[in-house]
Amino acid sequence: MEFINKNNIQELANPGVVSRQLLNPENSTSTRVTITEVHLEIGASQPRHTHDESEQIWYATQGSGKLLLADDQVKEFKAGDVVRFADKDVHGLLNDGSTEFVYISVTAPPINFGYAYEEKR
Repeated sequence: MEFINKNNIQELANPGVVSRQLLNPENSTSTRVTITEVHLEIGASQPRHTHDESEQIWYATQGSGKLLLADDQVKEFKAGDVVRFADKDVHGLLNDGSTEFVYISVTAPPINFGYAYEEKR
């Protein structure tokens, strides 16, 4: 069993975005998955990007926004929705709603996301 105390959950931040690293290579011995809780302020975005060797599943828990997909496509994404991105799928998110947007991300195999954020808390 592995227990992760809330004091061992690091937060990574970019302007308007906070990613809580619930389970990642720095606080867990898991070799199969990274789990994050991501918060986007109103108007904030995560730019389009890909992961070469990991898939991601996002579960929206609060708010509404737009998925930013390949070829400048967008798709509505709101609380209760789930989306899966395969390896190399282009994906990002824009919170164009009227409240904070929150989603849970499961990434397999795990990624240490520190490279993608300006600030570590």
